[in-house]
Amino acid sequence: MSRHEATRHRRRTEGRPTRRDVLKMATALTAGTAVPMIVTRPVGAAPADMQAAIAKLIGDAKLNAGRVKLDIPPLVENGNTVPCTVTVESPMTAQDYVKAIHVFNEKNPQPNVIGCRLGPRAGRAAISTRIRLNDTQTVVAIAEMSDGSFWSHGVEVLITLGACLEDLI
Repeated sequence: MSRHEATRHRRRTEGRPTRRDVLKMATALTAGTAVPMIVTRPVGAAPADMQAAIAKLIGDAKLNAGRVKLDIPPLVENGNTVPCTVTVESPMTAQDYVKAIHVFNEKNPQPNVIGCRLGPRAGRAAISTRIRLNDTQTVVAIAEMSDGSFWSHGVEVLITLGACLEDLI
């Protein structure tokens, strides 16, 4: 092969794997499938874990229904990005305002999804985000008011394809 032909051949095959590269990849793949792999999935929280997290937040206070609206789709195709909006009925004055909004779930590895602190200057008691959900479960939003009361709203969400399933190898 002349020098000119060798240069043309090199240019034509640059970036392509050689036969040796293909054999190395095939050997690696074969060896990888022959070795048993232990894959564990994180154990999700249980409804009791969510209740314990809520009890830790509210302490001995009574959890009231109402004033909070959790807007989340009841049927979600992909649990990786679930839109979630929480709004709370409050005048947001210096005397009566929402101190915090918390979102909890039943079956994710961690029951606390998000917690946001607000003040009377926020103007409007609302948060909007996207969350990850592992499986079909109840999601609960809780608003902590300036007078020490707690208000909640829960929604059952059906998940077709769950998130939070990272494989540990």
